[in-house]
Amino acid sequence: MLDIGPLELVALVVLAVLIFGPDKLPKMIQDVSRTLRRIREFSENAKDDIRSELGPEFKDFEFEDLNPKTFVRKHVLEKDELGLKEIRNGFDFKSEMADVTDAVHGRPGDAADRTPSPAAGSGTPDLLKKGEGPQPGGHPPFDADAT
Repeated sequence: MLDIGPLELVALVVLAVLIFGPDKLPKMIQDVSRTLRRIREFSENAKDDIRSELGPEFKDFEFEDLNPKTFVRKHVLEKDELGLKEIRNGFDFKSEMADVTDAVHGRPGDAADRTPSPAAGSGTPDLLKKGEGPQPGGHPPFDADAT
């Protein structure tokens, strides 16, 4: 109940008796409960008016769904109309990253041993090998399109 412990509740009752007095306290409690009842009725009437204005398409509309956490929990996580659980469970991040790494390194994707393939005999350049620097006394390579 609003995160109020029993000791705090007793302290609030004693404080109310001291402030309002024992003769006025029952009338104050009745007034507060009547006000809370009226506020609750007003909010229920407002909700009913909004539902009637929205039409029959929104007959199962709940105002609690306007909270983003509740909306996501209800429409995405609990219902599986779109097959999101199947997609989420079918995605293996480690194997996907291993396939990407194999493709970058030029290794075959279905190889069980996953050893690097020699790039010298395959005709494809080895992208991991550092390029040779300029020869002593030679000029660095020049690319006219890059300048």
